[in-house]
Amino acid sequence: MKKVIIATMLVASASSYAVDPIVTDSTSRSITESTSTTTVKSPPPTAVAPGITTINNDLCAVAATGAVQTQILGISIGSTFVDKNCERLKLSKTMYDMGMKVAAVAIMCQDERVFSAMMNAGTPCPVDGKIGEQARDIWVASPARQPQKVKSKD
Repeated sequence: MKKVIIATMLVASASSYAVDPIVTDSTSRSITESTSTTTVKSPPPTAVAPGITTINNDLCAVAATGAVQTQILGISIGSTFVDKNCERLKLSKTMYDMGMKVAAVAIMCQDERVFSAMMNAGTPCPVDGKIGEQARDIWVASPARQPQKVKSKD
């Protein structure tokens, strides 16, 4: 037990002494010289053609768009065009639905292909309120009134 008491006294007396901090002064000097090159990579210029939508599918409009891009200048355009044959079909159907069958046929006869087909079938297109042989006589007497052939791209 004496040994434990002596050991405790030694530990207690050793911890009561203050320890002085160690202080050191140091100075360092650094000179750094560097050269750097920065390369900025960016995407190429892009002309984007506009999106044109016809919201109602009952319209006879066709959209066309396009874009061209060079390293300096970009141009994009868009437009809609009316499909005349589509309009003719819709007008004719509307007239027929209203019970105006002769008027519906007259609208369709504005197309040279339909006009020729009707003449070849022996049922000439109505003109000036006349139908049948009376209409044929008017068409034969005045060919300038007949629909003109549309030049094809072939």
